[in-house]
Amino acid sequence: MTMGLKDKKVVRKNRSFSESFKHAFDGLVILCKTERNFRFHLIASLVVVIISFILKIDLSQWVWILLAIFIVLIAEVVNTLCESIVNLIVGNKYDEIAKKAKDVAAAGVVIASIFAAIIGLLVYVPIIFGL
Repeated sequence: MTMGLKDKKVVRKNRSFSESFKHAFDGLVILCKTERNFRFHLIASLVVVIISFILKIDLSQWVWILLAIFIVLIAEVVNTLCESIVNLIVGNKYDEIAKKAKDVAAAGVVIASIFAAIIGLLVYVPIIFGL
C-alpha cells in the first residue's frame, strides 16, 4: 500500500525485516538527538547498570532492574510519540484536550520512574546496608 505526499515522497510498507529494523534504529537516533529526557534516562540507566555490576547483584535482581529500566525507556518513547501526534494535529495553537493528552502521557513516565525507584530501593538498600 502506498500513499503520495505533498513532497512527492511515497510511503510504503517495509519490504524486509532489515528495512523495518533500519527505521526502528532511525527512531532511536531521533530520540537520542531530540529528546533531552530520553537522553537523561539512558544515562541514568547506564549508571544503574554500572552500580549493579559493582554491587554484583544476582540474576533475579538483574531481571527487576532491567525491567524497571526498560519500562521507563518505553514510557518515554510513548510520551514522545503522544506529544508528536498531538503537535501534528493541533500545531502551535493551544487546545485543552491536547494539553490533557500530553500531561497524561508525561504522567506515565512519572509512574514508570516511581516504579523504577522502588525497584532500585528494594534491590540496593539490602545490599548496601547488609540486610
